[in-house]
Amino acid sequence: MKEKKIEQKDTRFKTNLQISLLQITGYKKLYLNVENLRRIPYDSENEEHEEQLIELWNLLMPHENLKARVSKQWCDIGFQGDDPKTDFRGMGLLGLVNLVYFSRHYTNEARQILSRSNHPKLGYSYAIVGINLTEMAYSLLKNGTLKAHLYNLVSGLPQMEHFHQFYCYLVYEFDKFWFEEEPESIMHFNQYREKFHEKIKGLLLDYNVVLTLQDTKKP
Repeated sequence: MKEKKIEQKDTRFKTNLQISLLQITGYKKLYLNVENLRRIPYDSENEEHEEQLIELWNLLMPHENLKARVSKQWCDIGFQGDDPKTDFRGMGLLGLVNLVYFSRHYTNEARQILSRSNHPKLGYSYAIVGINLTEMAYSLLKNGTLKAHLYNLVSGLPQMEHFHQFYCYLVYEFDKFWFEEEPESIMHFNQYREKFHEKIKGLLLDYNVVLTLQDTKKP
């Protein structure tokens, strides 16, 4: 009887060890995949890049046609100038992929947040802030802070999908945070961005943490 219990414990230990090793390996692989995507510069000569950019516009502005590829209209969804490619320099293609992912999978939420970002007093540049939050998600992944979240979320190998989902959580939560804090102006963005960053890092210290947009949206 004792031998059977020992065998059961030994089997559980081996299984848990295999899962742990799989998660550790998967985390490293996920970081490399995210890093590789970040290192790809946005290329306006690349048809796939351009298609994703146009898809972003169509998802966010379904009732307004983009009159030209280079246009001041891009400012309407929070880019800085008339050609968004310059705004992707820091995060490369990763910034665009995240924006498109959120708009594609949470279209209503993305449009609502875009609308809120145009608030006359508390408004902010939707796309620029989105790219900034990509940097936040990336840095949390890079320094290992996302480990507990991903290990709790996925029993096997974490995928790029899971990184995108975390990004979606950040976008949704940052918008709520921004309006709750009511900054005096967008000039204080860095201050509130850091405050939000510290809040997220605090949540990620919880050993049982799982931060997903699905949970956030539950009544």
